[in-house]
Amino acid sequence: MIWLTWRQHRRDALFALGGLAVLGAFMIISGLAMRDAFDDYGLPKCVAAGNPGPTPGLGETCDRAFNQFHDQFGTLSLAGILFLVLPLLVGLFWGAPLIAREVEQGTHRFVWTQGVSRQRWALVKFGFVGAAALLVSVAYGLGMSWWLTPLNQGWRQSRFDAFFFDMQGVVPIGYTLFAVALGVFAGTVWPRALPAMAGTLVGFLGLRVAVAALARPRYLPARELTYPVQGSTGELAIRRGDWILSNGVHDANGKLVAPNAQVICPPGATGPDGRACGADLGLGPGAYNWWLYQPESRFWLFQGIEAGIFVALAALLLLLAVRRIRRIA
Repeated sequence: MIWLTWRQHRRDALFALGGLAVLGAFMIISGLAMRDAFDDYGLPKCVAAGNPGPTPGLGETCDRAFNQFHDQFGTLSLAGILFLVLPLLVGLFWGAPLIAREVEQGTHRFVWTQGVSRQRWALVKFGFVGAAALLVSVAYGLGMSWWLTPLNQGWRQSRFDAFFFDMQGVVPIGYTLFAVALGVFAGTVWPRALPAMAGTLVGFLGLRVAVAALARPRYLPARELTYPVQGSTGELAIRRGDWILSNGVHDANGKLVAPNAQVICPPGATGPDGRACGADLGLGPGAYNWWLYQPESRFWLFQGIEAGIFVALAALLLLLAVRRIRRIA
């Protein structure tokens, strides 16, 4: 049964290996180039000093170095976005046809009449494709983490940024296993390849968007940071890499006066008209800046939580798929 499964899927496996080899070569060459440029611009010292930030003697130099690095490798981030679709492609072309194509072509009946039980048939096929998807996703996730390291350190946005979060670490493993399991389950519901692929596409994208927008910001209670508008120097500002969920300026009564804004007035500062700093917004004594955020230190914890969610969903879908296979004529 294992040999038969290999013969059925060896072409897809060889195509996948070829595609991974090309992607791996691209990642190694471009990743080494980014690391060399990162060192040449002196960015390791800037990252160690916490820049961009108010470090005397380094701030302006580091800002210029970060801008140069961004100008040189900014387009690579667009290429990285293409890697986001890899888990979906695995689900569409490995998971969805796994059962749907067999039933559509009637080849499952031949196997079941040769003394192979439905459960064994399903477990061997699931195990073969699942193991291959696991290896691909591990290589993809770890490889992308290595490739994105200079971009993570040299970019202005956080690693929690939707694109950066979804394409590195351990979450691609969960996404890939879920996509395959969803494709398998869709094939038992719609036993034709194209409808199964369509169901996989809609279900995968819908759940990914829902989890990213609704669940991810709430994995752990967000932290709040407040500091006064008057007399502040900005030293309490959010650290680079933290995930900003919301921010704004509140008056002394706690009313939100300016959403998505920050007002910093050094001691004794006044506006062009001579009024106190912030008076044009109606800010008086007691006004404060407010930030709601997830700290950057929670990145790997959030990665583990989200990967666990999708792995659990994959296991549930495979269990349901095995139960449905028993009802196929």
